[in-house]
Amino acid sequence: MKITEIWFDADYIYGKDEAGKEYKQSLLWYPKLREASDDERSQYTFGMGGIHWRRLDEDISFESFGYDDAEPSAMQRFFLVHKEINVAEFARLIGLNPTLLRNYINGFKKPSKEREQEIIDFIHKLGKEMAVY
Repeated sequence: MKITEIWFDADYIYGKDEAGKEYKQSLLWYPKLREASDDERSQYTFGMGGIHWRRLDEDISFESFGYDDAEPSAMQRFFLVHKEINVAEFARLIGLNPTLLRNYINGFKKPSKEREQEIIDFIHKLGKEMAVY
């Protein structure tokens, strides 16, 4: 697949391939693009395998537009939006390896449904504890 056209809204980057099929990916996967101005977003080049924003030092492969996980899961969304959360400390509290949790968050590994629910339940538990203060 080769993307030949791109555009943005506040939450997504959209792409159209050579056959006219449209795709979208959450900008949560690309924080530099999410925070970029319209002018910065417009300064890209198409390469052999993807799109490059030199000023932002950001790249998106054409292949990634076809990934099944173009939209982060609820667990991933929480950590991608709340960068203030110390992932290593959170992992320690829940009894997970910090690298494994980072891999879950960034989509390099996929947790089982049970593991993901365990993480979400702990997020809710922390939220309830924080609401008391």
